[in-house]
Amino acid sequence: MKRDYAPREYHGPTKSVKKGLFIIYTGNGKGKTTAGYGTVLRALGRGMRVAIIQFIKGRWVSGEVMALRKFKKQVTFLSFGEDFTWKTKNLQRDKARARVGWKACVRLLRENRHQVFLFDELLYVLKYRFLSSDKVLKDIIRFKSPEAHLILTGREATQILIDKADLVSEVHEIKHPLHKGIVAQSGVDY
Repeated sequence: MKRDYAPREYHGPTKSVKKGLFIIYTGNGKGKTTAGYGTVLRALGRGMRVAIIQFIKGRWVSGEVMALRKFKKQVTFLSFGEDFTWKTKNLQRDKARARVGWKACVRLLRENRHQVFLFDELLYVLKYRFLSSDKVLKDIIRFKSPEAHLILTGREATQILIDKADLVSEVHEIKHPLHKGIVAQSGVDY
């Protein structure tokens, strides 16, 4: 006779606590930004207002940004990167753009008009020391509403941010088409 492994009892929390979550999507695999935008899409579907600040990626328009145009009244989208870090033409300008981008993040957090914030690629800005992890965390603690959800994406999340986050998911690359010479695909990669 086979053993029945079907769950019979619930062992999770019995009391529902509602709070704004601090979420980090990190790791060396593709999909961190995609995960962040998935949460954004879910929030938009629930009628929430969303603020997205994009660092690093540059001025090219992704499919996510094109889709967000359909939610004009619910979305604030700002981009502060000039291009990917490996294509930089002026490191000092990149650092200055990161500081301006962070000021915009703080302004939006302080205004408290959005329920969800996605600071896309911010972890790269911290990794390259364009901004201080300590300062960013202090600003988040000081200015994020307890009810607001905040998502950070990028590689190599610092331990100080991981310790403060409510949810941290690591995206690990197992296989990537780029290693076979297959370039990024419209509608899937951007």
